[in-house]
Order: sequence, then structure tokens, then C-alpha cells
Amino acid sequence: MLKHLAYLAEACVLLNWLAEAEVTHVHAHFGTNPATVAMLCQMLGGPPFSFTVHGPEEFDKVEAIALPQKIEQAAFVVAISSFGRSQLYRWTRPEQWSKIRVVHCGVDTHFLAIAPTPIPAQPRFVCVGRLSEQKGQLLLIEAAKRLADEKLSFELVLVGDGEMRSPIEALINQYQLQDQIKITGWARTHEVRQHLLNAKVMVLPSFAEGLPVVLMEALALRRPVISTSIAGIPELVEHNTCGWLITPGSIEALVMAMRSALLTAQDKLEQMGQAGFQRVALNHNIELEAGKLATLFRMSAEHHSSQSPSTHPTFPEKL
Repeated sequence: MLKHLAYLAEACVLLNWLAEAEVTHVHAHFGTNPATVAMLCQMLGGPPFSFTVHGPEEFDKVEAIALPQKIEQAAFVVAISSFGRSQLYRWTRPEQWSKIRVVHCGVDTHFLAIAPTPIPAQPRFVCVGRLSEQKGQLLLIEAAKRLADEKLSFELVLVGDGEMRSPIEALINQYQLQDQIKITGWARTHEVRQHLLNAKVMVLPSFAEGLPVVLMEALALRRPVISTSIAGIPELVEHNTCGWLITPGSIEALVMAMRSALLTAQDKLEQMGQAGFQRVALNHNIELEAGKLATLFRMSAEHHSSQSPSTHPTFPEKL
């Protein structure tokens, strides 16, 4: 109750801000508390709202965050992948489906405009992400132990920090992998970019995701990736074309993919990296995706100015 009262207070403050700025539409990212505040603001007399569902958090507690009601009230809803849209379909009436749109996350010129950099010969993997259970880093350490037991030469750099750092460090020490595995802690965008460029392959063995931007960043830099076949990831990563897709939670599959990456010829890795770049440039260019979102804003504004607030616009299949 206290939490919801806090959201109501935030909505009241937001309502005043929007009125002073003459804002006619609010867009929230994540279907959790940001969308709650935007919806409450509309109910208090504020402008129409929309929101982007990133996942996986929203799909873990659909009813607790009143996601179906938010979709009903919103002018439109954005999913970041076709998988995400399908999950929203599960919780809405078919009459509402037309206002659930896919707008991808993307990368900008800091990644897409960089001149091709040859994949280094040094056998280095990089994993970029918060050190958390859902990212699967503990599984990654287990896989690294098996590769080390096979006497394969490799390095693994974990870029990030988080609540699982201590257990991860303990496992590294237990397996005596301090020479092969390093943890950098938090890194800025330019540092992440350099870590990706310094690696042969990016690896992210997640158990739960939406569609990780870091995979787009790696592919934009022409680095093949290893990741799990969950959520929206298979829409980005094509197995054996720009990387390896593995079964989530499988150490055996992860070891096999990492071993394959280490043994793949350099020219083949370069081809995979180029294929990944092309996929990102086509479907995850931030300027193009932002343009799609802007089009949805305009369509919603035009509809709202000509219709009663109780109706919703019908969006065309293609923007």
C-alpha cells in the first residue's frame, strides 16, 4: 500500500510537470513502476501514455504489476522483439493486438561506424553484463574449468559487477583459474567497446533476457557471439552464421561452443563477424528504430486529437 501511495504521489508531481511543459504524450520504459506512474497520471487527467516492455522482469510478474490493465489503458505498447510481443499477446484481448508494436533496441555510430578491426589471434573470450544469477556467469566458470582441464589455451574477461561477484570470485579461486579469468568491475561505454574489440568472441550464457544490447554491440564490432536460445536472442543471433546458440543451463553445450570458437579458423570468425555486423546494421540501427518510435508518437497524437480518449488507434502492420 505504501508503495502504491508513493506511485500516486509521483503521478501527481508528474501531472504538474507535464501541464507546465504542455506535454501531450508520455512514454515510459519498462512495464513496471514507470508504466504504473504514467498510467496513474493519465487517470488523474494527464496525457495519453505508452510504454516499452523490455523483459524479462515484466514477464516474471505479469499480474503483480497489472500488466494487462496497463496494456488496455495505453495508447500503444512497444516490445523489443517478436518474442516479447508474443508474450504480451498472451495477456491481452485479440482486439488489443494491433497496438502492440515491435521497435528494436539498437546501437549508434560509436559501434556501427567503427572501421573493421581484425579479430585478434589471442584466444580471449569476453562476457559483458551485470554479475547476477540470470546472466549465467557461474556456469561460465564451470565451462572454463573444463576447457582448462583439456589444456586449451584461453583467457576470459568478465566486464561488470554485481551481487554475484563474491561467489564468482570464490569459484575462480577454487578452480585455480586466476591466471585465465579476470573481472574488471564496472566499465564505461568506450571501455566496453575496447574489451569487445580485444576479444575473439563475446559469450553471454544467460538464463533470462529480453534482447541484450551488448550482443548487438559485439556483432556491430564484427565479433561473433555465444549466447543462449532464449527470448529474443535467436532473432538476432543465427547459429553458425554470426555465432553459436546454445541450450540455456547446459554446461556441455557451453563448453562445446567455446571449444568450437577456439578451434575455428580466423577467416571463418571474420566471416561470422561480418554477418553479425550486417544483421545489426539492418535491424538494430538506433536512428532507424528511434524513427519508428517517433512515427508511433505522431500517429497516437493525431488519433488523440480527433477521437475520444476511450478509443485507441489502429496501427498499420508496417511503419
